[in-house]
Amino acid sequence: MKRIGGHAVVIGASMGGLLAARALADDFETVTLLERDAFPRPDGPRKGVPQGDHAHGLLARGRNVIEAFFPGWTEEVVADGGIRCDIAHDAAWYGHGIALKPTPSDLVGLLASRPVLEGHVRRRLLALPNVRAIETCAVQGLAASADASTITGVRVRVDNAAEQTMAADLVVDASGRGSQSPAWLDALGYARPEEERIEIGLGYTTRAYRRRPTDLGGKVAVVVAGSGPNWRNGVILFESEERWIVSVGGYFGDHAPDNEQMFAAYTGSFPTQEIHEIVARAEPLSDFRCYGYPANLRRRYERLARFPNNYLVFGDAICSFNPVYGQGMTVAAEEAVRLRDAVRAGTADLARRFFTAAAAVIDTPWDIAVGNDLRHPQVQGPRPAKVKFINWYIGKLHRAAEYDGTLAKAFLRVANLEAQPQSLLHPAIVSRVLAMNLRRRWQRQDQSTAVGAPV
Repeated sequence: MKRIGGHAVVIGASMGGLLAARALADDFETVTLLERDAFPRPDGPRKGVPQGDHAHGLLARGRNVIEAFFPGWTEEVVADGGIRCDIAHDAAWYGHGIALKPTPSDLVGLLASRPVLEGHVRRRLLALPNVRAIETCAVQGLAASADASTITGVRVRVDNAAEQTMAADLVVDASGRGSQSPAWLDALGYARPEEERIEIGLGYTTRAYRRRPTDLGGKVAVVVAGSGPNWRNGVILFESEERWIVSVGGYFGDHAPDNEQMFAAYTGSFPTQEIHEIVARAEPLSDFRCYGYPANLRRRYERLARFPNNYLVFGDAICSFNPVYGQGMTVAAEEAVRLRDAVRAGTADLARRFFTAAAAVIDTPWDIAVGNDLRHPQVQGPRPAKVKFINWYIGKLHRAAEYDGTLAKAFLRVANLEAQPQSLLHPAIVSRVLAMNLRRRWQRQDQSTAVGAPV
């Protein structure tokens, strides 16, 4: 295959960086990953992925894209203890305090620990002959042409040695939410990107428990989305044949305690007792671990009028979402597809084309995460009529989807980023939502009349 460029450098070897590197590998002579951590051997949590100890699952769309980049990857994860599942049938989903009706679907997700998911992607990537990784490598800044119009490489320190410059034809910053790109751009005379920030004060606590095959009636996951009155959220996910991972938490300081009895009591406040029953009786397999996430954050690189050549920002460095919605890895996978396509269309105007395509990928999960967070009365942010209507309508859809598997599947297709939100406004879906809500209202009225009738 003819190569488009010589050397591409990707900053950060978390899931976003790994997928960015895979997107470039077919079109550059060499791709170098720069990672400040040492890779764990065997797979395990590491400092650069602080949420790696907590519950993770891969949405259907994300699994499909990664599988296309690395054929056979799903089977490798399953062989290493993970499990493939029908997201709409094998998991229980609670939203707006209501359980969606389980129904068979083509939504295939993948459950395993974050280190296992990431480790298998990393090994498949580094098996490519033109991809290499440099561990314990701290990127100090960018190297640029004299007029700062073009990025020519990065300044790095490896193992705390003297700083050196690594030349590159393309640099991609996939260093995550703490990206230094805004500061680096500012130092070169470029404007910082506009930031959108929605404060949520989220904190969650995680513990692993012994799993038995008969637990949860055979389901492999229970997902509880935050809703009134307490807005607490939680998941229990299959992590291996003998291990559950439980992550639960809340907004603005209402975080789950790292105390056995209080943690169990916290899980008892959910609209289902399924998580509580495991926590209350199963054997703990880990200590408690806590994680804080202050705000949804989006950097609007697509709105910048000027941007240097041969430089891009990727993944969480552009946008990071409330992690309880499980969208991050899937969004990174979708961005990797757009990165590959943008590079193959040529290097001219690459930044504008990629950031525009990435913004289109981000729009839907951003609207899902922020729109749902804005249901919480303490979350500050604009609530235009569109957001209010969508939240009202999704509540009605959930009430109907408690009994209607078609509606449950339609909602989960959107939640798994396999369909656009507007698909839920298709006349066939709207008519089912209205019909089921009317039927339930009539049933309640009939029951009320029957209870109040004279004997």
